[in-house]
Amino acid sequence: MTAVSERPPSTPLRGVRTVTDVHREPLRLDEPFEDVVRRFAHLPGTVALLSGGEQDSARHHVLGVDPWLTLRGHRTGTTITDGDRATELAEDPFTALQRVLEHVRVPGHPDLPLPAGLLGYLAYDLKDCLEDLPRTSVDDLGLPLLHLVAPSVLVVHDRHADATTLLVTGLEGDDDDAVARRVARFTDTLRGPARPPGPAGTSGPATSGLSRAEYLAAVEAVRAYIVEGDVYQVNMSQRFEAPFTGDPFETFATMYHANPAAFFAYVEAGDHQVVSTSPERFLRLRDGVVETRPIKGTRPRGATPAHDADLRAELLSSPKEDAELSMIVDLLRNDISRVCRAGSVDVTAHKRLETYANVHHLVSRVQGVLAPGCDAVDLLRATFPGGSVTGCPKIRAMGVIDELEPVRRHVYTGSIGYLGFDGSMDLSIAIRTATFSGGRAVFSVGGGIVIDSDPASEFEETLHKGLTLTAALHTSDARAEVRTVWQDGRFLPATEASVPVESEGLGYGYGFFETLRVEAGRPVLLPAHVARFERAWRELFGGTPPDVTWADVIARLVERNGLTGVTAVVKIVAAARNAPGTPLAPTLVVSARRYVPRTALSAHGGLRLRTYPHPRHTPLADHKTLNHLYYKLAGDWARRQDADEAVVLNTDGTVSETSSGTLCVVRGTRALFPTSDHALPGTTAGAVRRLLLDRGLRVEDRRTTVDDLRSADEVLVMNALMGAVRAVSLDGVALGADSGLSAALTRAVLTG
Repeated sequence: MTAVSERPPSTPLRGVRTVTDVHREPLRLDEPFEDVVRRFAHLPGTVALLSGGEQDSARHHVLGVDPWLTLRGHRTGTTITDGDRATELAEDPFTALQRVLEHVRVPGHPDLPLPAGLLGYLAYDLKDCLEDLPRTSVDDLGLPLLHLVAPSVLVVHDRHADATTLLVTGLEGDDDDAVARRVARFTDTLRGPARPPGPAGTSGPATSGLSRAEYLAAVEAVRAYIVEGDVYQVNMSQRFEAPFTGDPFETFATMYHANPAAFFAYVEAGDHQVVSTSPERFLRLRDGVVETRPIKGTRPRGATPAHDADLRAELLSSPKEDAELSMIVDLLRNDISRVCRAGSVDVTAHKRLETYANVHHLVSRVQGVLAPGCDAVDLLRATFPGGSVTGCPKIRAMGVIDELEPVRRHVYTGSIGYLGFDGSMDLSIAIRTATFSGGRAVFSVGGGIVIDSDPASEFEETLHKGLTLTAALHTSDARAEVRTVWQDGRFLPATEASVPVESEGLGYGYGFFETLRVEAGRPVLLPAHVARFERAWRELFGGTPPDVTWADVIARLVERNGLTGVTAVVKIVAAARNAPGTPLAPTLVVSARRYVPRTALSAHGGLRLRTYPHPRHTPLADHKTLNHLYYKLAGDWARRQDADEAVVLNTDGTVSETSSGTLCVVRGTRALFPTSDHALPGTTAGAVRRLLLDRGLRVEDRRTTVDDLRSADEVLVMNALMGAVRAVSLDGVALGADSGLSAALTRAVLTG
């Protein structure tokens, strides 16, 4: 055991334990480190920091599991969770982080990067805790800006010495056997059966929030700011998004083998996962020595050795790349000088060429000695986010980024790594980084824009940088990023479709929609969907529905989006585009995307239901209106309760439907369909009703209770995308066993 210093914390934290000792022992690994990580990758709180390649900063692998402390912060508040006890602090994440690091102190180990500490990420948008900047972009992810965990178990592998160390923390209030139990729990998993690889990630096309023309225009806007003297350089990026189903860790493992870099990271944050393959060190603090390694200047790899050599020489001799890197080096020298001893900051390497699987980079190294009285968080406050991914002057560059990029960056160009309880720190710049949340993967790519930047070349550079991620996500080339939609008789890029801001469709949700499944170019149950759409049109808009041959529109749209040979989702929307108080003027929009099955169906064999505590009674439920917020909130609530669907009740307590589907209760030879004063008649439910009659079941429409669901032989949930699937539980209690009925009904619906 290594005793911990008894120096009292300068800022006491109530409700947070301290570390009393660190148990250390050598560990033998019988499998590659990434396979060790796989054993724990599915557990919330797991963080892995892997080093690949032959760069001099790629020495240690670190795995943290079984966290005893978690910090999750937003701009004005931070939650610190110690075991089951959560403490809410009305403090920005930097302040809360500094208090934790002052409260928990552990002596360092000279031969290890850290003995214990915090692992995870700091999002780029933490900049708003440090500077008063306009926030004009949108936070569409809603994820914490800081997610750090203190693992009770650390595994550190020294790649140079081929030696592995197990570190287990002892905590205030532990009994005599607590550390031994943590060791045993870890080694039981390590020596047990290997966890097989999870399902490979599958993804649809990656779509950008900016079209190519919009990105080129943004580059020109940056150049105009440079001409006006506002900035000298701005790092401009675009974010791509793709539907994703599968195991994010397998994406991480795929990238690690394809393109190892010095700062690989995998963060399992419970409600989201982060995968990063960064080559760039942001900050290292060790024994008072500060180091940062900015990267600026990129060229793709050549198709032949001769071409590759030409590209390397071109990069090294480029005046633009030299000026860009030198500018960022000066910025970082100034940043770290704010907290380093006077005269200690120096550029110890400049314009060093580093080569990776897809690209060549230019790298510099700046070092300094931390001033007395300053710590890791002081260093972060002086330098965050890294200047190589903002531009300069830094504060104005960040304002330009927020103006030109439509969505917040979140973890992209923030930092990932560790902050040790011994005062050490090693953080990467979070580039080549993907976040998995809500059934989608998002990742950004960008580059530094200077006065002589060529917009088209800058756009192409972002695509080269994104190749590792697009390949690992099995998504199509980012050049085909913009989907096509049909609006009012025209096929146009999705980024050009619009509804006026002051319209009744946007302001009141005045409109309705139909969502249908398309199998290999064939719309499923199209006549039923069109009939329901036209009924809604007559009742909500009045007059004659549009005279459109929907089958032809859908066929052409699916073909234009490259979805003919796959399962696609098509959405037909009718919305009022007129302003309030003016005559109704509808707009029609049809979109198409690849269908991604819900992960619950493969993970649980069906859907887990939870009874929503807020009954519903509204005539709007007779139609699929754009005023759909109730159902979204119900579905979000169910997911927070570790379920997949909310059961919606009528005001009399009887069952109506779920947050996205129709219900059917099968008991013996009877099939019960719940009735409501107001509920949308399901197209798939109508087809299932006919199939059940063909099977000889007696079909009834009647008031149905929650107890009817609990006592059923089988409960079916139906919608146009899933077909008919079984419910496996209700309010945490298992429902009837799988009889194969749901699968048979879905096959019949899709092929009928």
